[in-house]
Amino acid sequence: MATASSADGPVNASADSDQPKRKSKRRKTSHLKLVPNSKEMRETVRSKCRAICDGVDKSRPMTKDEMEVEVRKILEEMALPEGYLGWTMVMFASEFWREQVAAVPPNRRLFLLPHCLKHAEGCPADYDQFGLDCKTCGACSIADFRGMAEDMGYRVLVAEGSPIVHKIIVSGYVDAIVGVACLNVLEKAVDKILLAGIPCMAVPLLSDDCRNTAVDEDWVDEMIQIEYDDSAPQTRTYLHLMRASTELFEADELERIIPRLRGGPRLSEVDGNGLEKIDPIALTEAVAYDFLSKGGKHSRPFITLAAYDALTGGHATLRDGAKTIEYWADSIKRCAMSIETFHKASLVHDDIEDNDPFRYGEETVHNRYGIPTAINIGDYMIGMGYRFVSTEGATLGAEVTTDILDILAEAHTKLSEGQGAELLWRDSLDKQLKPLDALKVYALKTSPAFEAAMLSGIRLAQPIGEYREPVKQFARNLGVAFQILNDLLDWQGDDFNKMAAGGDVLGGRPTVLHALALETLPADKRDELLDLCREDSIASVVRIERVKHLYESVGVFEMALQLVDKHQARAESIADEIEPEDLRRLMYFLIDSILERPEEQIQQLVATPIEV
Repeated sequence: MATASSADGPVNASADSDQPKRKSKRRKTSHLKLVPNSKEMRETVRSKCRAICDGVDKSRPMTKDEMEVEVRKILEEMALPEGYLGWTMVMFASEFWREQVAAVPPNRRLFLLPHCLKHAEGCPADYDQFGLDCKTCGACSIADFRGMAEDMGYRVLVAEGSPIVHKIIVSGYVDAIVGVACLNVLEKAVDKILLAGIPCMAVPLLSDDCRNTAVDEDWVDEMIQIEYDDSAPQTRTYLHLMRASTELFEADELERIIPRLRGGPRLSEVDGNGLEKIDPIALTEAVAYDFLSKGGKHSRPFITLAAYDALTGGHATLRDGAKTIEYWADSIKRCAMSIETFHKASLVHDDIEDNDPFRYGEETVHNRYGIPTAINIGDYMIGMGYRFVSTEGATLGAEVTTDILDILAEAHTKLSEGQGAELLWRDSLDKQLKPLDALKVYALKTSPAFEAAMLSGIRLAQPIGEYREPVKQFARNLGVAFQILNDLLDWQGDDFNKMAAGGDVLGGRPTVLHALALETLPADKRDELLDLCREDSIASVVRIERVKHLYESVGVFEMALQLVDKHQARAESIADEIEPEDLRRLMYFLIDSILERPEEQIQQLVATPIEV
């Protein structure tokens, strides 16, 4: 069992030994989203949730597994069917976070409303980039709720889905969310927010009709009017670390932490035809800085900062964690930025190798500037990534700096080996592939970034010691599972990056889906799949439909999800043995947030035609 240590010797982690082990299990949840019919029943269930939450330890967020245990006790005690599980879990989570929401002033809360509360017929409101631009016409309850919330100082958003909500939270505009949504949306959006420890309450809609639906309006009024009270106990949250990881790559902060060597204007200050105004020597640097400040989840710098925090007291996860991070040396932040810079460099090169047209909703670097320039910009960012760390010898010490550079160099080498293996397979006429070989490529391409990010954070706090092997195995299983899920989601298409479904098939990339199909298909169908991989004269939509049909015929999508289950279970078993608790819970959070399951999407994919 890996243990944390300090200059004075091992930290006593015996209190961690009683922590529950993870037992995640994939399952279908569509039958668990019933809403109790009577208001009396809903009131009774909510009251029981509140009574239990009043007595639980709120120093850390409860996991979904822990919540489910308590909710099932409630349903059993009240002799209610399992179908109420999802709705009751929303009630339980809301009551757990009620005090934490109260501890956030109203002007730092976001009130989220669904557009389906509006009356569909004759609604005068239009949509803008932030959702429904509601008018005070009195035709529905949206305006009443909105007016009440805005009078109290809330920020209000009338929209569906989690991307914009997550962006608002991470951008630093609000610190808590209260909202109204159907159970499907709550499961997809609010769960992610709760995982991060962001205070959140919700009132579920009474149906999922998506047109002229209803809600317990008195509950919504009560939720909006929760009085500000900052006396609540502190519940740990990753919010401040998530924000810090994103802020590192905002243009101003990026240039403060690692000033440009060549100077000159930013690309954002130059119109599309004005690149000639930039000194040619400074142009490479300008494009690199511009690409670094683009989108992304910034999960790698988050992992480094969170691992460092977990082994230095966990102060950044407390309510005033932002102040803790402000006092961290820039050398800590630069090391966290290095792995993200390598990642961005690899994206530039990957986009060239895969001939992808879009990245972050914009033209890829090679489409905009040409392939030679894009290769050079990627190379520049690799050097930039090492410079983030190599300049810190005086502040971190030569030994720490050298260790982190070794960690990054090993990860960089493995990633290149994995990418090289993929390219060799893509360009080969032999399209045979075994599942084990596909997984080896995944382990080289995806896992090293997670491993390097976590080990760098640990090394910033203390010598790596016994953490090295468990972290390596954890990252390997996490990375492999993540890549398999990515393969599955490729069959849905991606409005943000790839734009079309089946990109891996059309791009000739080796996937475990292809390998599983070859291993399972009868000989004649196996030959057909191999012919489809070699024959690019067949129309794209036809190729993808035929490959999809072959995958479906032997249950490839389900087999892939079973592989995800296996690797997730392995990652969880490693995390179970890690001490201290702060680091173990970080590993659990990474599993839950990175391995977001697409079962419903995959089932829909299997049942409907592919759009290319």
